[in-house]
Amino acid sequence: MLYALTAFRDSFSPFNVLGYITFRMGSAMLTAFFLTWLLGPRFIAFIRAKSLTQTVRPDGPPTHSAKTGTPTMGGILILGATLASTLLWAKLDNRMIWLSIGSALYLGALGFVDDFIKWRQGSSNPKGISPTAKMLAQTALAVILAAALAVDPPNPAYASRVNVPYLKNVFLDLGIFYVFFAMLVIVGSSNAVNLTDGLDGLAIGSLVIACLTFIVFAYLAGHARFSAYLRVIPVPGAGELSVFLAAIAGAGLGFLWFNSYPADIFMGDTGSLFLGGSLGLVAVLVKQELILVVVGGLFVVEAASVLLQVYSFRLTGKRVFRMAPLHHHFELAGWKEPKVTVRFWIFSIVLSLIALSSLKLR
Repeated sequence: MLYALTAFRDSFSPFNVLGYITFRMGSAMLTAFFLTWLLGPRFIAFIRAKSLTQTVRPDGPPTHSAKTGTPTMGGILILGATLASTLLWAKLDNRMIWLSIGSALYLGALGFVDDFIKWRQGSSNPKGISPTAKMLAQTALAVILAAALAVDPPNPAYASRVNVPYLKNVFLDLGIFYVFFAMLVIVGSSNAVNLTDGLDGLAIGSLVIACLTFIVFAYLAGHARFSAYLRVIPVPGAGELSVFLAAIAGAGLGFLWFNSYPADIFMGDTGSLFLGGSLGLVAVLVKQELILVVVGGLFVVEAASVLLQVYSFRLTGKRVFRMAPLHHHFELAGWKEPKVTVRFWIFSIVLSLIALSSLKLR
């Protein structure tokens, strides 16, 4: 929105700064942070007054029973701050921004309905939306997004090609199957972050780290000179996605203020579904799909631990981990919750550094 003021920079030179993505990126992050941080106490008080609180799963770690009654649906706060900041600082004639905003709203609404149903059920083991219905709703969005990008790809020369990280000029041409691959990235990322959201600050802290890393990839993809030098697939307009990611990171940091141990509020599916889906969509838009596996390696490991646990028990009757997702395994192994969270953050930071190293190893 504020970018429109650059039309008057000849009359008022300070408006010229709004033309720089780096300035708007930093401004978006700060705006989203302060919106979340300042509105957080009132929002938490409102949620608590409405008794929109968390019911902890009975089969979870015993130490989590104390979390029952903690306000939830904090994703509303993250989503609101992200969208407000993005609309304020992004260049709004960019279709990638609108695809990201639309997807965030859709997945945020899906998560809200799931959280609301869980709250209405009010049992000791609320189910929410059935896994099948939730997966179908996510897949429907992914189909629309993948179809839209197939008709009008971010870079037509690489429409169905996937870059292999760490290798020079190596691409996989998936042809028509790229549509299904893009769907898998978006849906998989959304659910992986959702599964990671089980400890105070774990998911949002790791998500902020991933967003900060993808800001670099988005900015480079949208910069013709840098993308050519670093052999990053050029995607015209992708730089604006760094503003969107910066808004998510800022809102995430503001939310972490209240979500750090012991949490004053949880994000719920309202937050985790849209945050994961947004990260997956950005990876597809900037043509860095496979590097998401590295940047979001923690989310991948958490999701894989659940799949491994489920199929191992079905096939052999034995469990691989004490409890899945993986963070619960370490809790039951004797690690305190804050220690699990911080160590997983460190793991995420290391993975992000490894991912950034791919910029020169190609």
